[in-house]
Amino acid sequence: MSPKPMARPGGRSARVQASVHAAVRELEAEQGRAALTVPLVAARAGVTPSTIYRRWGDLQELLSDVAVERLRPDTEPADHGDLRADLTAWAEQFLDEMSSTAGRAYIRDALLGDPDGGNAGQCSDYAAAQVDLVLDRARERGKNGAGGEGDADGGGGASAREAVMDHVVAPIMYRILFRPEGLSAAYARELVERTLDRLPG
Repeated sequence: MSPKPMARPGGRSARVQASVHAAVRELEAEQGRAALTVPLVAARAGVTPSTIYRRWGDLQELLSDVAVERLRPDTEPADHGDLRADLTAWAEQFLDEMSSTAGRAYIRDALLGDPDGGNAGQCSDYAAAQVDLVLDRARERGKNGAGGEGDADGGGGASAREAVMDHVVAPIMYRILFRPEGLSAAYARELVERTLDRLPG
């Protein structure tokens, strides 16, 4: 399944979401997560508590929504000249961000307020979209005769993406959630090396 960008609401709905999300971030920074309540967030955002309850249901679902938005990448993967370098740099950054104290908190919140698995799928789509950018860039280099060592030269974009998701992203997320001790950039590099060995070309 191709990753789809998260639909962003428009008009008043977008303004309400932006103000409420900003209120959560500000209050969390000022008073700590444990102090957050729906009335407190509503007052800071300039909306009624009933607006938050109608849209998000409860505080946990609101925190989950905020976490998913904060897990959305805000930049494209860096271009280092070939697939091996690009994918290694991206995996190291992904591990660093997701395993940070803030990253772990966002992951927990995203999953806690997500009974149907939609937030987990959205976060997976974020990672898949970034992987697609890295792989597409490598294929374009090959088409232009400028492919570097390790560049993807065909072999099916979807299968290459699934290989990276299954053998780089999934192990990193498992370790972050269940075995965080000893995580390092070297682990990310090792996963990338093993994965590239599986790719055709």
